[in-house]
Amino acid sequence: MLSASASAYSAPKTVLVLGDSLSAEYGLTRGSGWVALLENKIKAEHVNAAVVNASISGETTSGGLARLPALIAQHHPAIVVIELGANDGLRGQPVAAAEANLRSMLELADKNKARVLLVGMRMPPNYGRDYTERFFGMYKGLATKYKASLVPFMLEGVADKPALFQGDRMHPTAAAHPIILANIWPAFASMVKAR
Repeated sequence: MLSASASAYSAPKTVLVLGDSLSAEYGLTRGSGWVALLENKIKAEHVNAAVVNASISGETTSGGLARLPALIAQHHPAIVVIELGANDGLRGQPVAAAEANLRSMLELADKNKARVLLVGMRMPPNYGRDYTERFFGMYKGLATKYKASLVPFMLEGVADKPALFQGDRMHPTAAAHPIILANIWPAFASMVKAR
């Protein structure tokens, strides 16, 4: 019979992904988005973790913040991946409002002993240099303050390639999602493989 500590050690870590359409497989065949690819890679690497994808297309930071307490209570995640903010930015919401919501999510995760991987986004240049720079800088500032892991820009190597986007020119195709996973995996792996 396993001791309590051995049993606890063998239980898989729960990874909660809280994101928007970029994580919810919008316009894609089920199983081809980066979160599904992450689950496959976790299995291939023999990492003892289970992924819960709580992403919803159209989600904002305020929506994520509203849902996070119940998700933490239900799943007790060891790691929370927060991929939110793009919809706030695309709607021209104040950066300060999105930042406050993300800050509250980071504090909630910390209070519940979950580590956070913050997944950053950039806004298109037509939003103006001041807005786009403040928006992009928000993620690094929060990650530094709360000692969270950071993926600066999830669409690195994708955003400048129109062929990797669906017809709406906003959502990546299935071919882009392995690149997205490659952007996220190094920071994620260092977290999930740590004791």
